Amino acid sequence: MFLLNPPVVREATLFSSLPERYRQQRHTAWSDANQGGRAIDSFLEGPVVDDAGNLYVTDIPNGRIFRIDTNGAWETIAEWDGQPNGMKFFTADELLVTDYRNGLVLVDIKTGNVRPHLGRRNTESFKGVNDLTLDARGNVYFTDQGQTGLHDPTGRVYRLSPEGRLDLLLSNVPSPNGVVLSPDERFLFVAVTRGNCVWRMPLQADGSVSKTGQFFTSYGPSGPDGLAMDQTGRLLVANPGLAYVWVLNHRAEPVEVIRGTPGHSLTNLAFGGSDRKTLYITNSTTGEILTVQMDEPGATLSGKHDARR
Repeated sequence: MFLLNPPVVREATLFSSLPERYRQQRHTAWSDANQGGRAIDSFLEGPVVDDAGNLYVTDIPNGRIFRIDTNGAWETIAEWDGQPNGMKFFTADELLVTDYRNGLVLVDIKTGNVRPHLGRRNTESFKGVNDLTLDARGNVYFTDQGQTGLHDPTGRVYRLSPEGRLDLLLSNVPSPNGVVLSPDERFLFVAVTRGNCVWRMPLQADGSVSKTGQFFTSYGPSGPDGLAMDQTGRLLVANPGLAYVWVLNHRAEPVEVIRGTPGHSLTNLAFGGSDRKTLYITNSTTGEILTVQMDEPGATLSGKHDARR
C-alpha cells in the first residue's frame, strides 16, 4: 500500500483487567472450536458505553455480561446459557445482544433478565450471529458468521425492521463480523475476517443494496473484527491478528495505527467518555480493556431506540 504520509502510530494503555474472582481457566465447546482447543478464562467482546460512562462487555464462552464503571470496577449484570458477542443499547435499560447460540436476545441491565428477540429466520436456525448496529429508524443490521470462511463463503448480513421484517442483504460473505454505518447512514461497512478485508455496502433509498465492494484490505493471521466510526467518517477497524486498530480515512488509507501488545488479540472497540473521545478496546487474549484518547469523537446516533454506537 503506497501512502504519501505514513500513519501516526500510538500505543493503547491498560484501563482495567478482569478481576481474578471472575477467572477460571477451562476448556469449553466454544474455545475448542474457536481458540484452537486451549483452556481460557474469558473472551471479552461487544463493548458499549451508557450515558453515565459505564462500559459493558460480553464474555462469549461463559455467557456473561459485565459492567465496568469509570474507575475500572467490574460487576456481572447477566449470566445465562448462551454465547453473547456484540451488543448495542436498544432502550435505556435493555441491551440487544447477538448470541451465537440463541440468536438476538434482549438483556435488562437492571434485573439481568434475558429474553428472546429473534431466534430464527423462517424456522431456520442462524449459522451463529456475531455483531450488530442500529440506524436512526430503528433498523437492526446484524451479521450471521457461524464458521464460514474462504472455504465456505456463505456468511450473511441481515436487516431487521422495527415492524419485524427480516431482509437478507448479503449471503456470500467469508466470515462477516463487525458492522457499522457511515454517519449519514448511506453505507454499511462489514468486517470480513477470513477474507482479511472490510466490505462497503451502499444502501439505496428503497432499502435495497447494490455494488458492494471491498473497501480495505489488511493482512496477517486473523483479519478485521470489530468496527467503529468517528464523527468525521473515519472507520476504525480492530484487527486481532496484528493487535492493531486501524484508523482509516474516506480513501481507506490508514492515518493512525493504535497498537496493543504483539501477539495479543484486539477484538472490538467503542467510544465513551464525556466528550466521546475515549476509545475502549477489548484485549481478549488477556481479559483486559485498553484505552486511548482520540482527537475526534465517536459518531452519535439519535433514533427510535436511543441506540448508541
